[in-house]
Amino acid sequence: MPNLASPGLSLSAAVTWGAADFSGGLATKTANVFGVVAVAHAVGLVFMLSLAVVFREPVPPSSALLWGAIAGLVGGVGLAAFYKALAIGKMGINAPLASVITAVLPLLFGFWTEGLPHVLQLIGFALALVSIWLISTQRGASGGPSRGLGLAVLAGIGFSGFLLFIKLAGSASVFWPLVAARSASLLLMAAIILASRSHWKPGRATLPYILLAGILDSGANALYVAAAQRGRLDVAAVLSSLYPASTVILARLVLKERLSGTQSAGMAAALIAVLLIAAR
Repeated sequence: MPNLASPGLSLSAAVTWGAADFSGGLATKTANVFGVVAVAHAVGLVFMLSLAVVFREPVPPSSALLWGAIAGLVGGVGLAAFYKALAIGKMGINAPLASVITAVLPLLFGFWTEGLPHVLQLIGFALALVSIWLISTQRGASGGPSRGLGLAVLAGIGFSGFLLFIKLAGSASVFWPLVAARSASLLLMAAIILASRSHWKPGRATLPYILLAGILDSGANALYVAAAQRGRLDVAAVLSSLYPASTVILARLVLKERLSGTQSAGMAAALIAVLLIAAR
């Protein structure tokens, strides 16, 4: 029988990450993006710390906490680059580029460290990468070069670095490495805010969205770590990177945004990819 634990946790992480992005996106419509991220990461830090205490998870070796902190730093850099790329360039190009790079680097690392999977999974990986691009692509992406392509690449590298390093940190535990990651990313966001000297405090109306984003994002991180512990890194990383599908679906249900034909095709491709990747 196929091992569905890792694919199931990975898809749960993707759904939760997509919901976190949707909630955070609503907050950033009227608030400073770095303020939103800083508050969300502070909430995530408290959430992960609470779970570590409630479940009485043993504190891992310092090396695991160090990997977690490194994961938080590169993930924070990736997030800052991602939002900047979306702000100055075309979202329909920069967003899918970052998403695909996020999946590709852990995929290649998984091939290198764990060997090649069977043919059906390889086909599923290729189809999943195509579906991520299609789902993330937005109207108005064509027509001339996009600014911020370098930042989008940096964002993808930062996100993929988070997936790799948090996997290394979470081999023995789940919550404490994420506490270290959130602590490091929160310090990074605070440094960016201080350096920019901009008004960062979100208004009261946005706080519910930020709180929800912080809890969902950290919860997705924990689901991903659990998935990577129970299966192959490439499976966990690629399936978790399908998070744009969750964001698009929520935008359709809540904001009544219409799905383009390209996005619908990407959704169909993602479903087929999941079945192929989970197959044995």
